[in-house]
Amino acid sequence: MSVDPELRNLEIEIPTQPEVLVKLSLLMAADDIDLLAVSALVETDMALAAAVMKAVNSSLYGLRGRVQTVHQALTYLGMREVAAITFEMGLRAAFPPAPELEPVWARASQRGLLMGRMGQMLGVDPWAAHSAGLFEECGKAVLYRHAPAHYPAMLRATQDDAELVKLEHTAFGVSHDALGAALCESWGLAPASVASVRSHVEVQTKLEMPETLQRRSICAISVIAWALMNAPERLDEIAQAIAPQAQLDETLVLRAARRVSEQLLEAQAHGRD
Repeated sequence: MSVDPELRNLEIEIPTQPEVLVKLSLLMAADDIDLLAVSALVETDMALAAAVMKAVNSSLYGLRGRVQTVHQALTYLGMREVAAITFEMGLRAAFPPAPELEPVWARASQRGLLMGRMGQMLGVDPWAAHSAGLFEECGKAVLYRHAPAHYPAMLRATQDDAELVKLEHTAFGVSHDALGAALCESWGLAPASVASVRSHVEVQTKLEMPETLQRRSICAISVIAWALMNAPERLDEIAQAIAPQAQLDETLVLRAARRVSEQLLEAQAHGRD
């Protein structure tokens, strides 16, 4: 997909989607997904396959025993989570390594997993939810690559993303939420994922969804994931405010959030054993 002409005029480059992820997207869109074809595709890129194996064997997933192949990972974790890990590694590889971005990628892993599993429990497209979580902060990587001498200081100077987007607008004429949505769109992510990435800062800050936001359930899950990661003591309050705006049942949202949070804590405990 093409990038918004207004963003192109700012001369901020949006990286193109790696070919392996283009092919993976096509495989994921099939009605009957071919596991062997997916594992073979990932394994054609040795660096990507190694990164996927490292992620799969991390404490985030807490698997018992070490996974040796992509096909084993598919067997243990399932198609969606392995595909999401592959997208995460492909996204990271599109940008230069930088210590300042490591917290961004770490949050992306956790948030994507939280959102994908909550989506599955709530009957909301789990692939779109997982993707939205992975890509939510990717606009920060775009701005880091664009201005490596200046952007790290902006990251250090701000306490939250609401403050950061104001500084970004002043410095660059655009903020990371808009750039992240542009990257999602150009990489062919689902419209609901794009909408969530574009609106996440505003909705997390105000706990109000814009009237123009049509695809709301994934954005609501994003806010719940944010609460789990940043303000668990406010989870009930935030769920009460945000679930009705997306026509989601507050009780079911809280149940899914707590169950997924427990799953991740259990996985991390196993990973440390």
